Amino acid sequence: MHVETKDADRAQDEDDRLRRSAEAALDADPSDAKAWSILGILLRRAGKLEEAIACHRRGLEHAPGDGGLCGSLWTNLGNALTEAGRLAEGVAAQEEAFRHEPGSRTVLFNRVVAFRKAGRYADALAAIDLAIGENGGPTPLLRWERALARLQIGDYVHGFDDYEARRQIPSYHARPTSMPPWDGRPLDGRRVFVTTEQGFGDALLVARYLPMVRKAGGRLIYECHSELRRVLSGLAPDDWVAWGAPAPPCDVEVSQMTLPLLFRTTLASVPPPVPLTVPAEAREKAAWRLGGREPGTLRVGIVWSGRSSFADNARRATRLMPFLRLAEIPGVRLYSLQKGPPEAELDALGPAGRLVVPLGPHMEDFADTAAMIERLDLVVMTDSSVAHLTGSLGTPVWNLVQHVPYWIYGFTGERTPWYPSMRLFRQGPDLDWAPVFARVREALHEEVRRRAAHGAPTEGPP
Repeated sequence: MHVETKDADRAQDEDDRLRRSAEAALDADPSDAKAWSILGILLRRAGKLEEAIACHRRGLEHAPGDGGLCGSLWTNLGNALTEAGRLAEGVAAQEEAFRHEPGSRTVLFNRVVAFRKAGRYADALAAIDLAIGENGGPTPLLRWERALARLQIGDYVHGFDDYEARRQIPSYHARPTSMPPWDGRPLDGRRVFVTTEQGFGDALLVARYLPMVRKAGGRLIYECHSELRRVLSGLAPDDWVAWGAPAPPCDVEVSQMTLPLLFRTTLASVPPPVPLTVPAEAREKAAWRLGGREPGTLRVGIVWSGRSSFADNARRATRLMPFLRLAEIPGVRLYSLQKGPPEAELDALGPAGRLVVPLGPHMEDFADTAAMIERLDLVVMTDSSVAHLTGSLGTPVWNLVQHVPYWIYGFTGERTPWYPSMRLFRQGPDLDWAPVFARVREALHEEVRRRAAHGAPTEGPP
């Protein structure tokens, strides 16, 4: 952590130097297109996207009609537009950059990213093929982009193979390997260390493969986050390793996110979610907190944000306020499953906070959360680890997903083979959540009407 802080400080010092240099250049010559471009890049790094877009456009006013500088300005403008959610404009800017610099590897790569983030997967794959040709072969970053596009469209056969390129990307964080990798062959009693990477949701997602590892004849050693230890205790590995602890003695090791590849997963062969363990003490706490049910009511859990430190959380998350409109529906009672800094939005409601029962303060780990979910009828949420938990429990969950969501949700339709009890509500290319919540409110009205007519939920565990 100390090294990362020093690196961040050095990067900030370099950015400050570049900013002073660009500002001095513009003081001397306000038509310095390169200086405008540098300012735009720095503003984008600082998250000031609209200011970055304006700087790049000002630079284009003064750039020569053709050539490298013009191409650089267009591609940097495209990056900022895409990050700002102006997806069609971002693609158009990258196409203009490509027109100016068709052989630039930077432009070719940025063009790929713009297509994929706009949800134009066929165009992204064609752009990747072109970039691979110009690079003389697939780079790790191009393979990673190809993995994301292929997995999104359901091409698991080739997508999981490309997914392995993540380990060759310098910015990707994973446990360094210390033993030979397991290749999926019978283990014949060897000790296999299954390592954890990525987040809680990913661990819940791929826990379904751990019984399959055991069936391959291995002695299973499992690295597990402490927050997941109780709810995954039914996996009963031969040994547990705390997340981030030194590697144990073993014969082979494998990352959990490599297991879908080793077991040759296709859309038709996705294994069912692993059964979770909900301890009696967690159920007792949930029963005490939720108490008796009001007759004729629908208990709806809500989550509006994942972990704030997750890089893409700002795109997949929303705010509490749109969820409050669900409380207007007669018979609906809201229960917050939210954890972390976004919980403060509940406190800010004042007297209106009585519309939502806060469960977060009573949830110390995922087993506690699972016990609360068991006593709910439905969970409505933006995507986060709780979606994986709810789907693994088989509880109905309505997952509100961003335009280009996590790859397990594909790119069309209301269902995913990974979680049969999950219904997807998709954001459009305008990245507007308002129509999504309108569809959710309509669906929830219908669910309440159906329950009243039939006396039971119409959705439930498969």
